[in-house]
Amino acid sequence: MCSIFGIIGDYNDKSARDALAKMSHRGPDYCGVVQEERLFFAHQRLSIQDRDKRSHQPLKHQNIHLSFNGEIYNFKELKRELDFPFATEGDSEVIIAAYLKWGLSFVEHLRGMFAIALLDGETLYLFRDRLGKKPLFFMQDSSAFRFASELKALTPFLKKTEMDEDALLSYLSFLAPTPPFTFFKGIKKIAAGEYLVYRGGEYKVKCYYDLLDTPSSIIHDRTEALKKIESTLEESMELRLSADVPMAALLSGGIDSATINYYAKKQGLNLPTYTLGYKEFAKYDERANARESAEFLRVENREVEIDEAAFINASDRVLDTMDEPLNDPAAVPLYLLFEQIKKDGYKVVMSGEGSDELFLGYREYFEYLDIEVAGNLAHKNWLKKYFRANFSMNREWEWYKRTFDDTLLFRTSGEKFTDLQKNVLMKRNVKDNNSLKYLAPYREKFLNSTHTDESLWYSYIDLNLFQAEHFLTKLDRVSMAHSIESRTPFLDHKLAETLFSLDPKLRYEDGVTKSLLKEVMIGKLDEKILGRKKKGFSNPYMEYLISSKKIELIYEVNEETGLFKRDKLREYINGAAKGSFKQHIWGLYVLSFWIKKNLL
Repeated sequence: MCSIFGIIGDYNDKSARDALAKMSHRGPDYCGVVQEERLFFAHQRLSIQDRDKRSHQPLKHQNIHLSFNGEIYNFKELKRELDFPFATEGDSEVIIAAYLKWGLSFVEHLRGMFAIALLDGETLYLFRDRLGKKPLFFMQDSSAFRFASELKALTPFLKKTEMDEDALLSYLSFLAPTPPFTFFKGIKKIAAGEYLVYRGGEYKVKCYYDLLDTPSSIIHDRTEALKKIESTLEESMELRLSADVPMAALLSGGIDSATINYYAKKQGLNLPTYTLGYKEFAKYDERANARESAEFLRVENREVEIDEAAFINASDRVLDTMDEPLNDPAAVPLYLLFEQIKKDGYKVVMSGEGSDELFLGYREYFEYLDIEVAGNLAHKNWLKKYFRANFSMNREWEWYKRTFDDTLLFRTSGEKFTDLQKNVLMKRNVKDNNSLKYLAPYREKFLNSTHTDESLWYSYIDLNLFQAEHFLTKLDRVSMAHSIESRTPFLDHKLAETLFSLDPKLRYEDGVTKSLLKEVMIGKLDEKILGRKKKGFSNPYMEYLISSKKIELIYEVNEETGLFKRDKLREYINGAAKGSFKQHIWGLYVLSFWIKKNLL
């Protein structure tokens, strides 16, 4: 795990090196730079596989340069297929060899997580992995084309800092700005499954992978489905349990982390596990459940307790780490958890992201499926008029309005501010369904695919936005802030394809969340673990924000920017104090922090 950085065009040596240094936390073990006229091509290394200096990057072979961030889990298998004078025992060299053999289709042979910069003569290729685990940003002006693993390495090259309006509006809707937008006007991001080609002063972004290309409904038999899931899941786990450095795992009271640790034990690895707890807030605490899971799995479990002071003291550092607004209050406690894991000497951590999206782990999925049926009512015009005439902030009201309007119901599990809520709150006219433009490319692909069951749309858009741009962004930034590589075995593209190849009803016909995963793990995990209600990574962020008075920042920034209507803003904040719209307000707090730092 590392950071990549490059400039093609004019550059100043000190400015380029200063920008690269801003990502040293991602790769503290070695810094490599190739410098030529109009080329600065660099790499910060976090040594995980083949820690020898022979695997330092950038790698060069003939006229090819490579700077690669991530892990290729099947590199040993690929090595056996490639005729190449390998000089290392790592995975980076395999990318060059695969490119020489298969051309741009080399990426189809890789199984893992990656952001790849491959320079072949005068042509630069940038690849982001299929499910968006690793970040990749770029910018171009009249003097140069630049790319980096984090925004902070590119912002110094902006002539002035301006907020991108599409980033703002998509962030308010979906917790994170949607690709290609970032909050810094002039800097863009590559989406999951995309690659960029830069040649002759121009770039083009193309798609090389789409989960919807998986043929639909290949498997209809439940027994066959369970067998296929189990074999692919075990293979994914096994591939990700290889490293030349100490590994650990996260452990909550739920099925996802328990499954990871079960398979680690099966591979002969007794990974130390970590669980978060909150002082004086038992309702958010999973330590009791985690203890039971650890006892059943016979793994060592370390509990990390945080309180308001620790949360508040870390919050500014965490928001700085993110570079741009990300509406996920779990980023702060997760940052503190990784801080302890680093102190204990671990460089790789296993985490359970992706399971909910693939196995339908959110109860809302089933609610949406029920509401979809209401759209088939023969006489619904009066209902359409009723909902249009009686606005409510209630999310169920919005769901039924969409259904009777014949517009898209499900718009990611992370949807927070609806367009009408934004219109009421903001000092600008936001038309209803305006946010659909950010989902349009994904929806068009879905409608043109062989998949017709809306439950697959739920998984598809959530994997592309709720996961890739929200959860995985959080995980990448907070883990890499402590020079730790995070691995997510549920987000293996072959496992995802397996789930997308099933008859969709197999995932939800019995009305049980994560039904298929629970069946696979029967006899492997304790019934208590399989039967626990999903708790999620909840934490007392709003209680801390109000108690510390840091919430006042929202009012302070709004007085200077005039973005929001004062009375409506106060109504939201008062509601958050009573337990309503809490994440809405955290999102406004994070936004206010970024605006104050970058624009005021």
